[in-house]
Amino acid sequence: MIDWIFAFLQTVGFVFLAPLMAGWVKWLKCRLQNRQGPVPWQPYRDLLRLSRKQVVLADTASPVFRIAPYIVFSVTVVAVSVVPIISVQLPTAALADVIVLVGFLALARFFLSLAGMDIGTAFGGMGSSREVTISSLAEPALLMALFTLSMNASSTNLSIVIAHLVQSPFVLYPSLIFSSMGFILVAIAETGRIPIDNPATHLELTMIHEAMILEYSGRHLAMMEWAAMLKLTLYSVLIANLIVPWGVGMTLAPRALIIGSLSITCKLVLLGGFLAVSETVQAKMRLFRAPQYLGLAFILSLLGMMSHIILEVR
Repeated sequence: MIDWIFAFLQTVGFVFLAPLMAGWVKWLKCRLQNRQGPVPWQPYRDLLRLSRKQVVLADTASPVFRIAPYIVFSVTVVAVSVVPIISVQLPTAALADVIVLVGFLALARFFLSLAGMDIGTAFGGMGSSREVTISSLAEPALLMALFTLSMNASSTNLSIVIAHLVQSPFVLYPSLIFSSMGFILVAIAETGRIPIDNPATHLELTMIHEAMILEYSGRHLAMMEWAAMLKLTLYSVLIANLIVPWGVGMTLAPRALIIGSLSITCKLVLLGGFLAVSETVQAKMRLFRAPQYLGLAFILSLLGMMSHIILEVR
């Protein structure tokens, strides 16, 4: 019973702290660009303001457009609930499979793309087309990277993989280096960050995610924005616990939970800083170069798998 309570509290805490991660990255970017910028907790104010506004629906909106925000948000929350964040000892560990996780994210993306095309506007169709194109290239690279990271533990279960990495001696295997690089590139593309997408703009030539939710308002827009923040924090947690797994608790003991909480907090703060610096020093690439970017991610992940098979399997 205690483990279920912990899993519930971990998921609730993740959901309510995810906007702070997005606010931290935005605040750092503004500081690096010599701008004052909003406070890190500004996303909470924005979500509260949107939730109080009236929902405006187009005359051509179908039931898919109305239920898409609820499905996207709920599926993202379910994906969050199966990911080990502080400890690997979760009752949901049986569902913490990389294939299940990618399936949840693909389901959310499917309804998001449907919602973008539902109204029939040019912007929505353009954003959905771009999103599907990028996802079709990103998902194979994502699966290849996760499979390579999982091969060392001989399991695709995230809890088992993280536990194996924590308990194994620190060795820089070529497979882990290549797959980690490929996974980071895919994470940037999947979360709609620079250089693939720019979440801070509404320009026609650069919009992908923003174009699909352009017709939403009120609480529907708040749920879409919240789901995007959850996705950014989810990928950050995966990077932190799969690539730098130290500090993750092996049990539900109070000492292990405290160390795990401090560890994931420090990792997310540092990852937010790296992301802010990365988006400050580089510009968004042209959309037609996105296949080359994701192709590089797939090649790195493939090199990681080949390195594991050739050099590390005994």
